[in-house]
Amino acid sequence: MKVFEIQNQFGLENLKTAERPDPKPGAGEVLVKVKACSLNYRDYLTVMGEYNPKQKLPLVPLSDGAGEVVEVGAGVTKIKKGDKVCGVFSQAWQDGEPEIDAIRTSLGGPLDGMMSQYRVFPENGVIAFPEHLSFAEASTLPCAALTAYNAVVTFGNLRPGNTVVVLGTGGVSLFALQFSKMLGCRVIVTSSSDEKLARAQALGADELINYSAKQNWEREIRKKTGMKGADLVIEVGGAGTLQKSINSTRPGGIVSLIGVLAGGGEAQNLSLFPILMQGIRIQGVIVGSKKDFEKMNQAISFHQTKPVVDKIFPFKSLPQAFEYLKAGKHFGKVVIEMEES
Repeated sequence: MKVFEIQNQFGLENLKTAERPDPKPGAGEVLVKVKACSLNYRDYLTVMGEYNPKQKLPLVPLSDGAGEVVEVGAGVTKIKKGDKVCGVFSQAWQDGEPEIDAIRTSLGGPLDGMMSQYRVFPENGVIAFPEHLSFAEASTLPCAALTAYNAVVTFGNLRPGNTVVVLGTGGVSLFALQFSKMLGCRVIVTSSSDEKLARAQALGADELINYSAKQNWEREIRKKTGMKGADLVIEVGGAGTLQKSINSTRPGGIVSLIGVLAGGGEAQNLSLFPILMQGIRIQGVIVGSKKDFEKMNQAISFHQTKPVVDKIFPFKSLPQAFEYLKAGKHFGKVVIEMEES
């Protein structure tokens, strides 16, 4: 079977196609023919060696993918041939609070990811996706959608009429917009592109801020909330935007810290006073468990929600897809369709 590998060194130039033996499922395992994968910024950092410089190579990248079960091993009872499934992001994290050993079973690093024509999983390492979704749409769910779901639903403590700020228009951000609207919340979206802001408005965004035109965008959020601040901020920028997100949040509100698009290092000149004096909570969000995935899929099915797929690349163009992702041109998710074997 064909796979993509980060081979002997990190870097896009070392992301190459390779041949591996066709896998066979053992007892308690299922064989999935992968149909589509989607890219996360985490995947790009992994390829570049910035996410985990000690990651063992070669590695098959990409945590998120969807496919069809084509064979099941002995003793498999919950999954059958023909089921349409996604891989669970952290294979051993089935329910409850995250534990270090479970987190270390994540796809696309440290475990081989989804960028292969076939992949074997333990029976509990896959989950059926909502029937109304295509493989390309379903491939966006395991990391990006579930992270947004937990930020908004599990940790957000939101009520109808609350205000949510969503930074940017990437995959996690647009899922956060969609889940917030499901809960009846008012959503403020920021972007440097008026075109993307208009598209976000079409998805239900209530207020729009172009942060290139309004560089002190935290003040704009204050104005739009009657100087009270937002109930929840979906923070995907990291160190580069964290202070502004804190300053955008109401007393007792939450900043869901998810991404590092504006820098993953130390936040320079970060003031802790708003956190201490206003009881603001900084909540790190590390995707979620399989049980969380099941709950999210129920909501997606009930609302017939469609993930936003920006562009689909062919299998051979994975490096070009990463370049596109890094350039920030996308609105929603970037997807790879697999080659038929």
